[in-house]
Amino acid sequence: MGGMSFAEKAERVLIIAMVLGILAVTLSPRVLWMYQAGLGLLLSSTILQIAVGNLPRDADFKRSLKYIAIILSLVATAFILGILLVPVLSTLGR
Repeated sequence: MGGMSFAEKAERVLIIAMVLGILAVTLSPRVLWMYQAGLGLLLSSTILQIAVGNLPRDADFKRSLKYIAIILSLVATAFILGILLVPVLSTLGR
């Protein structure tokens, strides 16, 4: 991993985290804490992957963090708007 950019390293770590989250959720449905931890890991790594997957490959660490913050704020805004618009949109079909 020596010659890879920050974005490439972060993507690899997030993919490993997603695989571990999937394994924790599927292999331990009766162990509640492991299921919850796996679900949390899977959810957080998937949302972070949205940001990290859109990073420029030549971005350094500081620039990457700036991009990640911007992208995550856009994702959060989209989620919040979606939640707030559900009551409005659900009445349109009536």
